[in-house]
Amino acid sequence: MGSAWIVYILKCADDTLYTGVTTDLAARITKHESGKGAKYTRNRGPFTVIFTEPHPDRSQASRREAYIKTLSRADKLALISTDAARSQLPE
Repeated sequence: MGSAWIVYILKCADDTLYTGVTTDLAARITKHESGKGAKYTRNRGPFTVIFTEPHPDRSQASRREAYIKTLSRADKLALISTDAARSQLPE
């Protein structure tokens, strides 16, 4: 079985948001920081990871990434705040 896929949202230094997928978030952030990640993120660092969501395979992660990319900034921020609130609920 392969690694879990992660959908992530970065907050760039210019206050824009970037959504991507990876199996190794730390390595991907390092690539973004070095300017070798996505074209969009070049010269927009440093970055803050503000959202992560695990998925069992690339197909599901890519569909979720595509959906998130269609959202407005306000809807992305609402998704992030809902996720943050959910993660703070007692189990």
